[in-house]
Amino acid sequence: MLRFLLSFAVAMTLATSVSAACLGQDLRPGLTDAQRAEIDERVAATPYAVGNHWTATKGDETIHIIGTLHLDDPRLDAPVARITPLIESAGVLLLEATKEDQDRLQRQLAADPSILMMQGETLIDLMPPEQWQALADAAKSRGIPPFMAAKFQPWYLSLTLAMPSCMIAEMREGQNGLDSRLNKIADAAEVPSQSLEDFMTLFKIFGQEPIEEQIRMLSAGVLSDEDSEDQIATTLASYFDEQVAESWQMSRVLAPQFSTLPKDEIDAVFDKLEEELLNKRNRAWIPVILGAADTHDAPIVVAFGAAHLMGDDGVLNLLAQQGFTLQRQPF
Repeated sequence: MLRFLLSFAVAMTLATSVSAACLGQDLRPGLTDAQRAEIDERVAATPYAVGNHWTATKGDETIHIIGTLHLDDPRLDAPVARITPLIESAGVLLLEATKEDQDRLQRQLAADPSILMMQGETLIDLMPPEQWQALADAAKSRGIPPFMAAKFQPWYLSLTLAMPSCMIAEMREGQNGLDSRLNKIADAAEVPSQSLEDFMTLFKIFGQEPIEEQIRMLSAGVLSDEDSEDQIATTLASYFDEQVAESWQMSRVLAPQFSTLPKDEIDAVFDKLEEELLNKRNRAWIPVILGAADTHDAPIVVAFGAAHLMGDDGVLNLLAQQGFTLQRQPF
C-alpha cells in the first residue's frame, strides 16, 4: 500500500523520469461511482485543487508559482516555452533542490552508504520467507537483483518498488523533469537559483520511522509492475489536466485494494504521509519564499512538485494567509 501512495509521490514530489516505454492506463475512467463520488467530495473540500501555474501578488511583490512534474514527458515542451520568459526576467528561481544541491546529495550518498543501505542484517534476515520472496520477485521484475534489494533500507525499497521497470530504465538514462529544465533555463540566463530546503530533508522524512514499522508497511502488499505503470499513467494524465488534488485523492481512495491493512490504518498512514511529505515542508518553505520576494526587486519564480500547491497547508493557501492575492495563470 505504501508503494501505491509513493507512486504518486514519485511523480509529484520526487525527481525521476518516464517515457512512452511505460504503457500504463489512466485509471480514472474505470472508477466506480462510489470511488468517483468520494474523490469528488474530497477534491471539492480542498483549497486550490486545480491549476499548475499561479501568481501571488502583494504590494510590489510578485511570485510566480509553478507546480512541477518530476517526470520527463514531451508534453512539458509547451509549458516550458511559456515559463521561460518568466524565469529569464526573474530575480531568483527557487526549487526544491538546485542542480548544485543534487550533486552534493550524490556525493553524500556515496560517502555514507548507510543512508540507503542497511548495515549488518538484511531484509532476508528480518522478514518471513514468504514475504521476502514476494518482494524479491517484485525487485527482480524491475531489474534489481534480490540480493541487492535485501540490503536496501525498507523505505528505499518501498520507494523503488513504487516505480515500474520502464521508469527505472529511464532513470538510468538521466532524463529530466520540469524542475531540471527550469534550472537549466535559469543557469543559461544567469538567473540565480536557490533550494527551498536542505538536500537531505526527504531522506530524513523517509528514514524517521523505526525499522520494524518500515518493514511492516513494506510487507502490507506488493504493487505489480502493471499496477505501478497504471498509477504513473494516471498521475501524468491528471497533471496535464491540471487536476492536482484529484490525483492525490485517487491515491487515497484506491489504496485499500492494494493493501492487506484495514482502511482506518490506511487512512492514518496516508494522513501521516501527507503531513510529513507535504504539509510540514510547505510551512518550512514559506519563510524562504517570503525572504526571496522581499530581497529581489524583480518577480521571483518558485517551482516545486505540484502536490505542494493544494490544501489547507498547501503553499498557495499559506501565501493567501500571508496577505497575498492568488490568481491562476495559463500553464
